[in-house]
Amino acid sequence: MCGIVGFSGGFDAADIEDALERIKHRGPDDAGRFCRAEAGVALGHVRLSILDVSSAGHQPMLGAGGQVAVVFNGEIYNYKEIRRDLEADGVVFSGASDTEVLLNLYLRQGLAMLECLNGIFAFAIWDGRTQTLLLARDALGVKPLYYLTTKRGVAFASEIKALFPFLRGEKQLDLSSIHRYLALLWCPGEGTPFKAVRKLPPGDLLIIRGGEIKRHATWYRLPTPRPMSAHTEAPVDLTLGVAARLEQAVRRQMVSDVPIGAFLSGGLDSSAVVAFAREVNPDIQCFTIRTKDGQDAGFEDDLPFARHVAKDLGVPLHIVDVDSLGLADMLPRMVYQLDEPLGDPAPLNVLYISEAARRAGIKVLLSGAGGDDLFTGYRRHRAAALEPWWAWLPSSVRAQLDGAAEKFMFFGSPGRRLGKLLRGAQLDGGQRAANYFLWYREAELFELYSDHVHAALEADAATDPMVRFLEEVWPGGASIEQMLLLEQRYFLADHNLLYTDKMSMAAGVEVRVPFLDLDLVNFAAGIPVRYKQRGSTGKWVLKKAMEDKLSKRIIYRKKTGFGAPLRKWVAGELREIIGDVLSDESLKRRGLFCPQRVRRLVELNYSGKRDASYTIFALLSIELWCRAFLDNVQ
Repeated sequence: MCGIVGFSGGFDAADIEDALERIKHRGPDDAGRFCRAEAGVALGHVRLSILDVSSAGHQPMLGAGGQVAVVFNGEIYNYKEIRRDLEADGVVFSGASDTEVLLNLYLRQGLAMLECLNGIFAFAIWDGRTQTLLLARDALGVKPLYYLTTKRGVAFASEIKALFPFLRGEKQLDLSSIHRYLALLWCPGEGTPFKAVRKLPPGDLLIIRGGEIKRHATWYRLPTPRPMSAHTEAPVDLTLGVAARLEQAVRRQMVSDVPIGAFLSGGLDSSAVVAFAREVNPDIQCFTIRTKDGQDAGFEDDLPFARHVAKDLGVPLHIVDVDSLGLADMLPRMVYQLDEPLGDPAPLNVLYISEAARRAGIKVLLSGAGGDDLFTGYRRHRAAALEPWWAWLPSSVRAQLDGAAEKFMFFGSPGRRLGKLLRGAQLDGGQRAANYFLWYREAELFELYSDHVHAALEADAATDPMVRFLEEVWPGGASIEQMLLLEQRYFLADHNLLYTDKMSMAAGVEVRVPFLDLDLVNFAAGIPVRYKQRGSTGKWVLKKAMEDKLSKRIIYRKKTGFGAPLRKWVAGELREIIGDVLSDESLKRRGLFCPQRVRRLVELNYSGKRDASYTIFALLSIELWCRAFLDNVQ
């Protein structure tokens, strides 16, 4: 796992050094540069050595007599099979890295090679024979890739901060994206806080020539839900198929020349990954969080369950303590490392675990991310399963239910969930599916903006990218099916995977996600939704698949998110920094939000008249991001 950066166009090649310095945490083991001044092309790479830690894995890696160069971030899990095919075709390798396999596969197949890859990656290939630069990102967006377009050319990098040497004079905010960070806590689609900087979507590629994008194409599309044939639709066949493919994925992703550990929250997904991983390495080191401040109401403590799994499976468990002491000082670092103002404290857990793993000599961690997104499991899926009870009602009646939603928000955790269930009840189709991702009623959020920002956002709904996506790929699907597509296309890449990559790489650790192995993703798409969400039971098929591997206490435990006691933190340790960062003076100076309305929201939250802790945290993150990326970074 590494960091990449480069450009095509009229930039200064010396800026590559500055860019690499900004992401050296991603690759503390090695660094390299490639420059062709006459072509206006430069590539840079920082390396975290995982496969072939020798100098034979150094990047940029050259081929075709020095005419082709690649910088690569990620892992190709099926690289050994590809290598065997290439060797049978006469290719001679000098090292053992998957980067060399990628390079030679390109030399043999060109763009067609993308369809051969099962892995997590973002890479750039300069082909001097055609004077083109190829950028590509993996199918599910596990690895990030940003690009910048200016009059001088196109630059790209693993992180936004590495684009600053090329971003001079291009720091105009994208207000639509800012609104999405506030409404959803993350930004779906290609947008970033900067208008000039875009995210390359999962499964997409760019062809760049002479500093201009000549082609933007999609090489991978998510499989839409499809019925299985009658002879494979029996539940026992489905459970066996899920177990076999998850086991295969774990084994594939444990290929490494350095030690591998695992996240272990005690939930089903991480426990399932560890159950298969211990069959490869019985002493796999596992890591979990102990939150000294306890949990918010309605959330269950993970630690007893993580201990139970570790004892049952006989694996070592490292407990990482997290409390609110020093939290206010930690937040600016978190926001800077994330590159984007995500309104969620969960990234801190990834950072703390990754730092503990690195201290223990572990460079690679397996994660259970993706299980909820393939098989259901989030509370919103359970809410969608209840839709048949009221979705048949006339729109006028459903509008009344929507209007009553806020009244339930004051009755603790159960009331909040009922309120969120009814919010948006009058919507239909993809709009209703996308609406479940909103954290706060959007009309009220618009009122928080300053007048000029509010005017610019009037017609721009936060969920628009997701609704358009559903209209294109699955307009007639059931609500849960639509939500799973949104999870896989947006929530993973633009939220969970984004913060997992950024925070783990801040500690020089690579995270792998077996649930997102393409064979498992494709198989899961063919499982009827009734075997995923059965009434109030989510992940039914996965739970059945794991019954001979894990105890029922773990499989059927109450769902708890991988988060933090944010409501407690907002009311306690974060109160002072909220008062400072969201003060009238601070907000007036920035000009994005109305100081009086934000102050009123904060007061309502502290008095218990609104549940706005996540919205307040999102506001805090946006202002901290502005301070880091607009005020302080040169």
